[in-house]
Parts: sequence; C-alpha cells; structure tokens
Amino acid sequence: MEWIQGLAPAGLLVWVIILLLPWRPWSTRESLDAGKNHTDTDLSGITVLIPARNEAPVIAQTLQALARQCRDLPIIVVDDQSTDDTARIVGNLSLPNLVLVHGEPTPPGWSGKLWALEQARTRAKTDLMLLLDADIELAPGLVATLKKKLLETNTHLLSLMARLRMNSVWELLLIPAFIYFFKLLYPFALSNRGSRYVSAAAGGCILLRARSLDAIGGFAALKNAIIDDCTLARCFRKHGYRTWIGLTHTAVSLRAYHDLAGIWHMVTRTAFTQLRFSLLLLGLCTVMMFVAFLVPVLNTVMSQGWPRWLGLATLPVMFATYAPVLRYYGIPIVWSLSLPVAGTLYLVMTWHSALNHMSGRGAVWKGRAYGKLSTTVTETTRR
Repeated sequence: MEWIQGLAPAGLLVWVIILLLPWRPWSTRESLDAGKNHTDTDLSGITVLIPARNEAPVIAQTLQALARQCRDLPIIVVDDQSTDDTARIVGNLSLPNLVLVHGEPTPPGWSGKLWALEQARTRAKTDLMLLLDADIELAPGLVATLKKKLLETNTHLLSLMARLRMNSVWELLLIPAFIYFFKLLYPFALSNRGSRYVSAAAGGCILLRARSLDAIGGFAALKNAIIDDCTLARCFRKHGYRTWIGLTHTAVSLRAYHDLAGIWHMVTRTAFTQLRFSLLLLGLCTVMMFVAFLVPVLNTVMSQGWPRWLGLATLPVMFATYAPVLRYYGIPIVWSLSLPVAGTLYLVMTWHSALNHMSGRGAVWKGRAYGKLSTTVTETTRR
C-alpha cells in the first residue's frame, strides 16, 4: 500500500496537466451543427458514398434522412456482400439519384469498408464526396452546413464525430468516456491547427474534395487500415491538405449498445491498433491509466493522512475535465463520478485487444477477421 501512497502526487499531477494543457483536449469548442437556413442549398456537386454490410435495421432511416437534405443529392450505396436484406431494402426505396452497387468480393489486403468506398469512388463524378456510415442519420441542412464550412475555410477533409447513442446504463457509462478518451488521444484543436503529430478524423461522416482523394491515390493508399478515418486524415495531411474535425448533435448514430458485450467488441477491435501493436506503448498506457484512475480512488478510500488528501484533491480535477463532454450531450454531471470505472474498463479492453492480436486472433468486424498486422482479411462465419 505504501507504493500506491507514494504515487498520489503523480496522480494529481497527471490531471492538473490535462486540465491546463493550452489546447484543452477535454473541451467541446470544436463543434458544428446543421444550420436552419441551408435546406434549399444546391447539393448536386456532392455525392454521398455509403458502404453497407448487413445494415438492414438502419439503412432505410439513413437514406430517408439524406433525401430530406435536398432533392438533387446523388447517393451511391455499395452493398458489401451483405447476408441480410440490406440490398433489397435499398432497392425498394424510391429515392431520386440513389444508385445501388452490388459490391465485388474484397480483394486480399483490403478492409471491407475501404474496398466498398473505393468501388463507390470510381463511380462518383462530383467535386465533393460525403463518406457516410450506413447507421448515421443526418439532420436536415447538415450536408449544406458541411459544404459551407469546407469551402469557407478552404478545408480538404472535414469530419464530424456523430452523436452515439447514450440511453442504456452501459452506454451512459462508456460512450461519453469513449469520446472523451478519443479527444485526449487525438486533440481536435491540434489536429485542426495542422499539427504534424496529430491527424484526427471521424469516419462516420466525412466530407472531402474528390481531387484531393485522387491525389493521395484513392482509398488504395490506406486499403488495409483498421483505423481508417485517422489514417485517411494522415494521408491528406502528408500531401499538405487541411483537415478539420468536430463534435455535433445533428449527425446521430442509430446503432444501439444495450449491453457491455457490444461496446467491448467495438473497442477491442481497434484498441491495440491505436497503440501501434507496441508492447512498450501498452505498458506505458497501463501505468498511465493506473496512476490516473486507480491511484486517486485507492488513496481516497484506503489511505490516511496526506495521501488521502491528495486523492481527494485529485478527484474533482479529474471530474472537471470530464464535465464538458457530459454537458455537451445533456448527461447529468453526476455521471462524472463514473469516470474511474470507465477508465478501468477501457484499460481491461485494451489488454483484451492486445491479447487477441498476440494470440493471432486479430480483429473481427461484421463477419470478417482482420489479421494481426491489419494486412490480411478473411471471411468468418457469422454467429
């Protein structure tokens, strides 16, 4: 117990540093929502590219929301070898400018999503492309707002982190924390300023310039990336193109996570990839998370004297950095008390992700198994 008491100053220091960082990674100031006066904007110069694999429960709602953006918005949906009714549902929708592409089998070395997007890219003829996940519902006017922001700021890639569902207990515990940790790992302010060390994007909703995408080599430039959004942003930045990322209330994910298993699977798919498959980074992450989340709680509960007082002083600072994300999504601030629990669970998920890769299991997503180093893709039996 003495060694945990000795770490009490380090725990407080971690959170004071995070709170005082000049780029404020905990802030929600990088944000963009649909404008009220953009629903009549001409969007014929934008093509929406949607990769869809087994999205029958949500694809119709996503497409109907796009139809409310304007009447002349071209949409290309690539049915990525779905085994459910995705293709039939899309084909039965009577929406203008909607094209359904029956996707070809994924070639070796490609991720399924990126191969589907590449097939759509070759069919798009417009200057701008909107990459949209099949489960993202856009509020009316958002596409026009994205276009306006991209053109006025001379940005080449603009992305929004969709509002994920936060209804169930597990969602309330882990989803705001997921966004919070993402912003700590990829500070939006640094990425938007063009930092050479941070390139962030959110893959659910990305508006980009077609010529810039062509210049980097299309999606072939990142064909085997599991974290494809940030990899795409990094490719744009390497070519000198400006990128921007922000939060939003008006792009909403329709995917629900009713239990821990769904969130666990989502996180373990990419957690070790975030650490570049490095055991050294995994060790450093473990130490940092232990000092930041467990040491203050353990000292507050189990220690006496100055270690307890330092633990008590640390917790309000920790909670203060989490509060802006909770306020942004309208979640009661009392949920900030759950951050140490969420942080501990994410650390365990990261270790589970690492063990999966070290055992050769790699990542599995929508029936496809991605090899240990993200270089192979194989089909697996869906359960």
